Amino acid sequence: MSNVESLVGEWLPLPDVAGILNIPITRVHSLIDERALAALRVGERNIRSVPAAFIQDGHIVDSLKGTIVVLADAGYSDEDLIVWLFTEDESLRGRPIDALREGRKTEIRRRAQTLAW
Repeated sequence: MSNVESLVGEWLPLPDVAGILNIPITRVHSLIDERALAALRVGERNIRSVPAAFIQDGHIVDSLKGTIVVLADAGYSDEDLIVWLFTEDESLRGRPIDALREGRKTEIRRRAQTLAW
């Protein structure tokens, strides 16, 4: 298991994401292309998957897309941005993904924007 796999913990294969969001699998692929989601190939079978924490109450975490776009614009790959979102930050008292799930997007976006400079 790679570092990013263990850091994230729970992953959802794309068909599971489609089922949870109640959308066709082709729409999940579009959401990844649009940077609303980020996915990596994980596990023994190397299956393209999304961190389970990106989904909350049957929807994509509000404000995730904008944060992914900011990090991607700063040059972060999908793996880099997932690592950043799931790495503990003492000044946040948790991980950036947890702050997004709690609705603290302004603080996280501000931090993400500073990475571009």
